[in-house]
Amino acid sequence: MILVTGAAGGPQGATGRHVAELLLERGAQVRAFVRSDDHRAGELRERGAEVVVGDLREITSVRPAMRGVRRAFLTYPVTAGLLDATAVLAAAAREEGLERVVEVSQLDASPEALTPRMRRHWVAEQVLDRADVGAVHLRAAVFFENLAVAAEGDRLALPLGPRDTRIPLVAGADVARVAAGLLLDPAPADPVCLVTGQMATIGEVADAFGVEYADVPPEEWEAWAMKVYGDPYTVEHLTHLWAIFRLIGSGDHPLYRVTESIERHGGRPPMTLREFLR
Repeated sequence: MILVTGAAGGPQGATGRHVAELLLERGAQVRAFVRSDDHRAGELRERGAEVVVGDLREITSVRPAMRGVRRAFLTYPVTAGLLDATAVLAAAAREEGLERVVEVSQLDASPEALTPRMRRHWVAEQVLDRADVGAVHLRAAVFFENLAVAAEGDRLALPLGPRDTRIPLVAGADVARVAAGLLLDPAPADPVCLVTGQMATIGEVADAFGVEYADVPPEEWEAWAMKVYGDPYTVEHLTHLWAIFRLIGSGDHPLYRVTESIERHGGRPPMTLREFLR
């Protein structure tokens, strides 16, 4: 039995939904952890998943959902509550004696990272490591889905500087393929797995969307983003993230490379942005 959190899916990559579907297609027993018992949960039931409804930050929800589970997938949206959810799942997983937890982290998770969210992800990684549950951290690049939100109308407006500013990218579906592969693989796995599917300039991204790129001031983007996301936590993270890429610009960075993990664990070459858009 594999527990999959975030199984209903959402607008930030829907990795949990992708993982649940991939595991079901491969004949695995899936316990799908969802927040609401809606039509998405119903679809998972129809496909053979056992659906559990609860709050990932609440031990009274997660502890019973963990019973009989051997492996688990953890994802949490870019909003408040990451460390609460991680600590709860880690405690329940340790109690149940899980042998592997695959969790979605961020590409540059570290105590010195330049965004608060990345620093929190590093702390979350430490919590899972100390729980001794075979944690594997998927340090993923920027999801294509985040750029799709910003490509509104006939322009892509982001505070990223000139068109040659480079960004490491990945499809949410590719992150899910890596996760599913690791959840089903009985072999030992490295605790950190970098997941980047494409390097592109913001100009190339705009061309793929068929829109003009507009470099806008950070404060203008923040005002727009608050209207779209309605969550100061999400806007805080993305604002810091764009600032990092603007700072690096067209230069090199040790993490700016396409990784082989998608093909090795996911079974196919990385999806490109143009493939994603098709």
